[in-house]
Amino acid sequence: MSDFKRIHIALLGSFLQKEEADGLLIKQKSAVRYGDAYWLRYHEGEAWVFNYGVAVCWNMSNDERQELFSMLEPIIHNPVARPLSEQYTYIIDDKASIKVHHDHIILDNDDPLSRLAMSHAFAQSEKLGFFEEKARTVIEHHRFLSKELANKGHISLSRKELSKLRGTLFDTSCDISLHFNLLDIPEFFWEYPEVEHYYKQLAGYLDLVSRVNILNKKIETIHALLEMLASEQNHKHSAFLEWIIIVLIAVDILVYFLGD
Repeated sequence: MSDFKRIHIALLGSFLQKEEADGLLIKQKSAVRYGDAYWLRYHEGEAWVFNYGVAVCWNMSNDERQELFSMLEPIIHNPVARPLSEQYTYIIDDKASIKVHHDHIILDNDDPLSRLAMSHAFAQSEKLGFFEEKARTVIEHHRFLSKELANKGHISLSRKELSKLRGTLFDTSCDISLHFNLLDIPEFFWEYPEVEHYYKQLAGYLDLVSRVNILNKKIETIHALLEMLASEQNHKHSAFLEWIIIVLIAVDILVYFLGD
């Protein structure tokens, strides 16, 4: 086990601010950019920093990682208070075939582009996990709406409160949908198709496709909640207008009789 090297995947925030990232990472730190990833080399390891706020560190010490995260924090939009991190191990064996098993990777070469291919899958999985948790939390927090509607026939919230809830749900849905293309096969492989099989092998192990499908179902649930709230809000507005009409008619009748 002592021969195994470690991989750390960390979600740092929403995304890198591009101009600041180019200035810091490329101009100051001599990073090399491959599509949406920056390659930073260290004494015995490397980091792949993705512009959607994820860093994949290969064989880096704890001090090197902490130094990297601190350096990146000022150029990250909505940085997390404590970077969420996952760990894997790997070994390079040029006599073996690529294999992923029990969070351990056997790599058949020492090519950085092979590690980048796998880093894409790691980074997407980490970002997907963030989206999964965000969708789950929103659905869980608003589960009472459908239950209350089923039990009472209406939702006991004011029109203003309903508007705020619709805004929250819509914001979550847009945030996930607008960044959903991050979970597609990266464009990097158009230029480097020879390493795509590394990505696919790890993507299969991380179950990316089925997790994306489940996330789609969760987004559909959020949309259903939005439609339900819109319907309830329209119902409340219609009821309000009906009462206005009733009051106006009543006033008109009173004026008619009092006038006589």
